Amino acid sequence: MVLAQPPDAALTPRQPIAPPRPLIGDSWQRVLRTAVDPDRVQHTGFLPLDEIEHRRRTSPLGDVLPTLRDSLRSIAESDCHLVVVTDADGRVLWRAGSQAMRRSADRLELVEGAAWAEDVAGTNGIGTALVTRRPVQVHSTEHYVRALHQLTCAAAPLHDPRDGRLLGAVDVTCPAATTHPATLALVSAVARVAEGELRIRHWESVERLRSAAAPVLARLDGQAVAVDRDGWTAAITGLPPMDRVALPDAPVAGEAWLPSLGQCVLEPLPGGWLVRVGPAPRREAAAPSRVILDLTCARSWTVTVSGPSGSWSQRLSPRHAELLFALAVRRDGSSAAQLAADLFGDATREVTVRAELSRLRRHLAGVLAHRPYRFTDEIAVEVRRPADPLDLLPFSTAPVVRAARVPR
Repeated sequence: MVLAQPPDAALTPRQPIAPPRPLIGDSWQRVLRTAVDPDRVQHTGFLPLDEIEHRRRTSPLGDVLPTLRDSLRSIAESDCHLVVVTDADGRVLWRAGSQAMRRSADRLELVEGAAWAEDVAGTNGIGTALVTRRPVQVHSTEHYVRALHQLTCAAAPLHDPRDGRLLGAVDVTCPAATTHPATLALVSAVARVAEGELRIRHWESVERLRSAAAPVLARLDGQAVAVDRDGWTAAITGLPPMDRVALPDAPVAGEAWLPSLGQCVLEPLPGGWLVRVGPAPRREAAAPSRVILDLTCARSWTVTVSGPSGSWSQRLSPRHAELLFALAVRRDGSSAAQLAADLFGDATREVTVRAELSRLRRHLAGVLAHRPYRFTDEIAVEVRRPADPLDLLPFSTAPVVRAARVPR
């Protein structure tokens, strides 16, 4: 294996042995803007025990921890591997491994409560997987901090299947000399199994809500839908079938304006909400007039729609954040082929683009138009970007996003 030159080589006139992989090179560029010292591990702000316990109790990952442990038990019990589970901030919540590996990890401060995000620990499996939102293996000198050159880390992000929210990462760390080529594939597979278990638990909760909502809906006249806290449909009456209703980030009981349904009344249900369209007779939704696409945060992105009836905000999945950004860049409109080229660098992936836009338009009725795909002409669109262009959707490899990261 030919390894890339350590990151400090980028700061000297020496010729590197080999250029880093694009994923690693992008990570080094992000880390070079931080105060991470490549000469030593320097973690600050370890979480106290009560905060660690609080995060463990409130994280959905606690429900699938037995799955993660059982799936990686043989690795965790070996002499040369450490299994780590972190939250979305890169904070270590759980770890397992042999006593020898735990002692080695202690010296590197890979312990419960420590932060392993890129801006704290430099390029590493955990932090880089959380930024890129894809499975990552960081081998030896690909690490930014020299003390980590003795290790190889393979990590995969864990997402909430209900809304795509990043929950954390699962990581397997071992000495670089004992790296197995199948480790990354194993970690990726285990992450998918854990997400599948979360998905099953989610649909079980939807079934429970459906049982509770059915008698309520049977007594109602007019249009209504029972949804869980994330907007997934449990039961419906008087409306066409729909998979999900886009709710505000912090819904409260009372009147609310939803882009897909217009004026509604929200009433609490056990485990969700009753959304009554109206008040009856149904009002037509007032046309929205302004959209704010907020991409200033590195890990979460929102769209806010405002109009005469008020405003509405919701978090965006990574794919929908990319898609809305591409539409905002081309206000005159794009064909499916143009969007496919902007998002994937492949104009033939029109079917994928049309499917994503169909999902997005169900939540943003009155905001997005087609033939060509665009924001509707009467909408004022504001895109809020991070101060540093490199922080724009850092997970994304879409050509339209990479082009926008180039400082002007």
